[in-house]
Amino acid sequence: MSYVFSIEPIIENWDALAFGALMTLALTGIGAVVGVATGIVGAVSRAWKIKVLHPVFTVYVETIRNTPFLVQLYFIFFGLPAAGVKLNGWEASFLAMALNLGAYSTEIIRAGIQAVPGGLIEAAQSLAMSRYQIFRHVILRPALKNVWPALCSQIIIVMLGSAVCSQVAAQELTYSASLIQSQTFRAFEIYAFSTLIYLGLAIMVRRCLHEFGRRVIVGRRS
Repeated sequence: MSYVFSIEPIIENWDALAFGALMTLALTGIGAVVGVATGIVGAVSRAWKIKVLHPVFTVYVETIRNTPFLVQLYFIFFGLPAAGVKLNGWEASFLAMALNLGAYSTEIIRAGIQAVPGGLIEAAQSLAMSRYQIFRHVILRPALKNVWPALCSQIIIVMLGSAVCSQVAAQELTYSASLIQSQTFRAFEIYAFSTLIYLGLAIMVRRCLHEFGRRVIVGRRS
């Protein structure tokens, strides 16, 4: 008996899939902002070995980078309530994504900071630039410019990894797809279409990040 492909389950449930896609984008957007900001602080502390922050970020980075994202999510959602910290699925997913991206972006941005020639910093100091001006224009922006493609790829990886957030009932795309599949029993159609949505989201987010980097980071002059 041959399988008969049907697009009706997709048409009938397109609003739930669209909502899941929007929630995936929302998780990615908020997580990316917080994660990259954390990465900048961590990169500075590790690159310059700031006394208080350096050991903290070293433990943080090594812990996150050497444990599975799903285990991190489970610890936040199921483990933290034992310590009195209760989070819903959305909050736990956001925190897990931000922490995960923060650890990886710390190392990515640190590599960019360490690649900035020391002569540029000395030249900026000779021009009587303030420490803030040197950090912003001479160190941070060139560092982000050098590592922006790698940072964009890491954001995409975290966005695709958000699929496991369905395990804690965060209503993102995979959660919506699994719910629809359990109601319609049309696994092939639903998951095939979800795969195409993830592909479209990845391409769209990558292009948006590339354009943002071109306009704000790469193309902007001090």
